[in-house]
Amino acid sequence: MSQVKDPRPVLGALLVGGANRRYEGRPKALESVGGEPIARRAVRALREAVDRVVLVANDAETYETLGLETRADMRPGLGALGGIHTAVAWAEADGYRGALVAACDMPFLSSALLRRLAVRAAADEVVAPESDSRRGLEPLCAFYGVDCREAIEAALDRGKRQVISFFADVRLRVISRDEVAGFGDPAILFLNVNTPEDRARAEEAARQLEASAR
Repeated sequence: MSQVKDPRPVLGALLVGGANRRYEGRPKALESVGGEPIARRAVRALREAVDRVVLVANDAETYETLGLETRADMRPGLGALGGIHTAVAWAEADGYRGALVAACDMPFLSSALLRRLAVRAAADEVVAPESDSRRGLEPLCAFYGVDCREAIEAALDRGKRQVISFFADVRLRVISRDEVAGFGDPAILFLNVNTPEDRARAEEAARQLEASAR
């Protein structure tokens, strides 16, 4: 990793593009957990970590209530990696050193962890937290430097759609699970709401977190 301090800020990007799977007839990002839409919870966490937050979404009208600048995927139909590509290209065009990316379906993102991902992050690297997921990382809660754009595009050109498909071609810095645990239980921090069961689990976690904060 470059040791030169880069004065450029970081762009926060909420991803709701790609297939935009729906939850019981509604976009899952607009479902509520703890009385608040999941997307709003994620936006708040991003706003506490960076100065500017934007939205990558293929159906902008659906998310007008979030009040964010919105762009559709530059290369439609390529899933999460297409959304990350759009966020990184947007960051580069607007003079940022990278994009701090978060998925729309994580209601318990930690603003402190997000800041940790972005602090001192260099334009030529990916910074991702370690987790218990099958990939071992959380690529949809991660920093992507603008110098990674060409590697992302090369992966897309090869027909790759997995987010991690270009990681071997860039600098990858991993925030260890032990460090992540200092910000909260990784199983809760990275909980995705994709099913009614996930939402029930999230509601229970929200109740427990509220009770512990009293």
